[in-house]
Amino acid sequence: MIKKFLLKLLWFYQKFLTLFSYGSCRYYPTCSEYAKINFENNSLSSAFYHSFTRILRCNQMFDGGIEYPTLDKLRLKPANLGIDSIKYWLVPSKKNRYFIIKNFSYKG
Repeated sequence: MIKKFLLKLLWFYQKFLTLFSYGSCRYYPTCSEYAKINFENNSLSSAFYHSFTRILRCNQMFDGGIEYPTLDKLRLKPANLGIDSIKYWLVPSKKNRYFIIKNFSYKG
């Protein structure tokens, strides 16, 4: 329930409030998209921590760049997969950790 509220709040921010500050994020994916992916795939505490530290680093003192969120635990076993049915690609990062990369051809 809390996750749904936070995801709707992020949707509202991305849809309406980013119009006033377009292009100000120093990272790809943007900080709001990073937070959204974190809240969809990780626990609340982990998502808050990673999103908060990312927002703190999004300033002129850091270079920015490409930084994908990581998945803490892989819970689901894939079945009946097609390219259009995959929302995120998981790329191994460290032992039992994965980068989460958005699939732009997802039709869900």
